[in-house]
Amino acid sequence: MDAWLDAIKWDRDGLVPVIAQEVGSNDVLMFAFMNREALAKTADTMRAVYWSRSRNKLWFKGEESGHVQQVHDIRLDCDNDVVLLKVTQLGHEPGIACHTGRHSCFFQTLGGGQWNAVEPVLKSPEDIYK
Repeated sequence: MDAWLDAIKWDRDGLVPVIAQEVGSNDVLMFAFMNREALAKTADTMRAVYWSRSRNKLWFKGEESGHVQQVHDIRLDCDNDVVLLKVTQLGHEPGIACHTGRHSCFFQTLGGGQWNAVEPVLKSPEDIYK
């Protein structure tokens, strides 16, 4: 029954890196980790569930912000050590995936020897996390 989970090369902490990519635009929205339980719940509900390393607990994406990720496809890379989720970002139009209130967590670009924000804040974190 869990053979598909056994095929994954979990790290020494029982985690696997996960990339969330938006269906349609193919924007990379975020990077996180999952443990077996998070990935099993994600596959069961088709809603992204991650493992929060800082809080040491399961993290249902959108549980505080309302910015839920509906999962359409779960893929595994050729080395069986990275998961890719194809998602629709729900809860705000356009979708907000980042806790900073931006569409993507990858909103900074290197230029002139420094990191520069190149995507706007769509909703302030203060308004998201009341």
